[in-house]
Amino acid sequence: MKRHINKFANYIKIEKNYSSHTLRGYTADLKELSEFLGDKETGDIDHLDIRRFLGELRRRNCSKRTIVRKLAAIRSFFRFLFREKLVNTNPADSVFTPKVDKRLPEFLDPEATIKLITSPVKDNFFGARDRAILEVLYSTGIRVSELVGLDFDNVDIIAGVVKVRGKGKKERIAMLGEEAEHAARTYLGEKKRAEKKMSGPFFTNKSDGRLSDRGVRRLVSKYVRLCSIEKKISPHSLRHSFATHMLNNGADLRSVQELLGHKNLSTTQIYTHLGTKRIKEIYAKAHPRA
Repeated sequence: MKRHINKFANYIKIEKNYSSHTLRGYTADLKELSEFLGDKETGDIDHLDIRRFLGELRRRNCSKRTIVRKLAAIRSFFRFLFREKLVNTNPADSVFTPKVDKRLPEFLDPEATIKLITSPVKDNFFGARDRAILEVLYSTGIRVSELVGLDFDNVDIIAGVVKVRGKGKKERIAMLGEEAEHAARTYLGEKKRAEKKMSGPFFTNKSDGRLSDRGVRRLVSKYVRLCSIEKKISPHSLRHSFATHMLNNGADLRSVQELLGHKNLSTTQIYTHLGTKRIKEIYAKAHPRA
């Protein structure tokens, strides 16, 4: 099975352009299945083996979301093997997928968002950098992995756009608002004054290397504490806030889908649930019999 896992990993990396995060996750999930089944040949695996594996995950108290994710990796793996005629049947086809309730993302209201992103003091390199990071995350709605992947060549402050490489290495354009543009200019001024490189990674750490996902998460946590925000807020929460505020202020779903880089509209539709309170307020004000 190990040989087949390696073939599949090469396929999703080279032909499907899956992200390194997805590649690591799928490979780990399939290795876990392989270890559970022992020496059993890939072609001899049937739907009962997969059900036994899922049952073991439930016994370990794995969440439904985790089980569904692992099953998605297994389905994709056997679909590939069947298409390549490396197995005669696809045993994952008849395995039931547990239903998982959609988890509403955590987001901030506009006032709390502004309080958070304006909390860094911009009078030095790190303060200016932190302010620019928070402004760009909220202004563009990009993922933290997309933010840290930005290079100087990807950012056009004059035009107010950034070129983002998202999931599956697909490129899209995200918008910089006026405040984000100003914060980025201030950051670049401090960067130049600190005699740091004006090429390569756009956002850098104290060693002038590319800032990491973890570094951004720590940065956001720092300012969440500073603002005494009690919600569990992460960099991704600014993406959720971006989408929620856009829809609440009249943006159409398709436009938000494009800006977020979602492949399917159904992924973006989760944000429509977050606007229910706003819709009720509008209804109460506008309907004569409300």
